[in-house]
Amino acid sequence: MINSLLLACHDDPMTGAHFSTDRTYYKIRDHFWWPQMKSTIQRYIKACRLCTQYNISRHKKYGQLRPISPPEGPFTLVGIDYCGPFKQTPRENQYVLVITDYFTRHITAIALPNCTAETTAQALFNEFFCKYGIPSVILSDQGSHFQNQLMGNIKKLIGYNHIYSTPYHPQTNGVVERFNATFVPQISKLQDTQNNNWDEFLQAVVFAYNTGAHKTTKFSPYELLYGRSPCLPIYTRPTQFSFNKPNDYFEQLKKTLRIYHQASIDNILQQQQVTKTWYDRHRLNPQLKIGNKVLTRIYGLRGKLEPKFSPIPKVIVQVRHPVYIVEDEQTHITSQVHVSDLRPILTE
Repeated sequence: MINSLLLACHDDPMTGAHFSTDRTYYKIRDHFWWPQMKSTIQRYIKACRLCTQYNISRHKKYGQLRPISPPEGPFTLVGIDYCGPFKQTPRENQYVLVITDYFTRHITAIALPNCTAETTAQALFNEFFCKYGIPSVILSDQGSHFQNQLMGNIKKLIGYNHIYSTPYHPQTNGVVERFNATFVPQISKLQDTQNNNWDEFLQAVVFAYNTGAHKTTKFSPYELLYGRSPCLPIYTRPTQFSFNKPNDYFEQLKKTLRIYHQASIDNILQQQQVTKTWYDRHRLNPQLKIGNKVLTRIYGLRGKLEPKFSPIPKVIVQVRHPVYIVEDEQTHITSQVHVSDLRPILTE
């Protein structure tokens, strides 16, 4: 009786049309009553598969912020990502490979004609490994230019660990993504649109970024890397120089870098806590369990009447909150999904 009534008042196109709990409740309450009526209606609508697929969420995406702890030192953890494609320049460049050190926030940007696996491997080796050494960990997305047999062989040969972010969750590699959003407008302002020479200004923009104080560390990446302020064209040249013993300079440099690095770590941790407090405010953080059924968010260009979440349920088979491994019930293919892209479904 109750289920039939709810079916008519919620699912029927004329009397229900899949509206919300409150609309359904107010439609029923003047004519029917049973114990815990509103809770029953709420559970029924939460279990409605079509509502789960199509409804637009009015709250923030699920999942609280989990900041990456500051690495032990420079070039221990680096993030890499491609920016582009841009309009091809006379030098045939269309992409920029951006490499960001998570400790100093130092940027290396390389203009490239394409983003193939071979081009990526050569650029990493020649422009980064041979200049700054081998990082302990490289963090990237799961693009084919990073996740392939060639990059896997280089990883084994050189000896670093390559980890990948969760699909459709760019916040994992947020430091790189943030710089990408910063430097594109700067390049746009400086380029000659007639000659399309954005790649001529790339290194100048990167240098300007590396020699400016970073909001998080409160130091410039240049200072944290070299232990001194950069010499810029706008500064007055000293009239005399004093030459200390090389060993004296080396000891002073080590002392300066220790002070800079510890202050930078403190500033990073403080800023991360401020950001996390702001991000987590009023944000739901559901803890799902193995065996729970969920729908996964659908990405890509879709029509306005298309569902927001997959029509086929998936089952959680592994929990690493906020990341979950889900399995398709029909194909049994597993995938890694962030909790923000999951929508739990209930069974009546």
